[in-house]
Amino acid sequence: MPQVEFHFDFGSPNTYCSHRVIPDIEKRTGARFVYVPVLLGGVFKLTGNKSPMEWNKGVRNKAEYGQIEMQRFMRKHGLTKFRMNEHFPINTVMIMRGALVAERDGYMMDYVEAVYRCMWEDSRNMGDPAVVMAELKAAGFDADAIAEGVQDPAIKQKLMDNTSASVERGNFGSPTFFVGDEMFFGKDKLRDVEEEIVAQG
Repeated sequence: MPQVEFHFDFGSPNTYCSHRVIPDIEKRTGARFVYVPVLLGGVFKLTGNKSPMEWNKGVRNKAEYGQIEMQRFMRKHGLTKFRMNEHFPINTVMIMRGALVAERDGYMMDYVEAVYRCMWEDSRNMGDPAVVMAELKAAGFDADAIAEGVQDPAIKQKLMDNTSASVERGNFGSPTFFVGDEMFFGKDKLRDVEEEIVAQG
């Protein structure tokens, strides 16, 4: 099977949608997606890109159409638990570093699932360290160990390295997917991702 990567930042609701759809693609194809934490703000800085909120500002009808497309995607895939985070946009540096701590210590996917649930189902302010600590403890994680880990210079550097390496491969936002060397951007490209997995497999 080809190497399949999901370059993500918890701060994007589109990455949440992708996370919820990926398991079905894995079941159908036998592929396994490797989750690669990147910092979306860093991607934007390195590429000169901006968030959709900024790009759409002042453009009549565009943001509204984006919401229609989001609703269509969620209906198509049965994503009934999504809730727009009332604290959006959120600074995700701590929780993205936390993903790398979880990756290092062998429980990344449990961590990813918990944080996505907090962000895009329970509408928690995951940019507030006190909220992050409380939610991680409630989910059964060693929050103190994670809090210590996110201050590790190696973890900080790893997030920067992941981000810059992703940009060097062509990334300019999130969600971004790589199937081998083929890049796909956006949750709406997941069908193309699946077709490329099958083609390369």
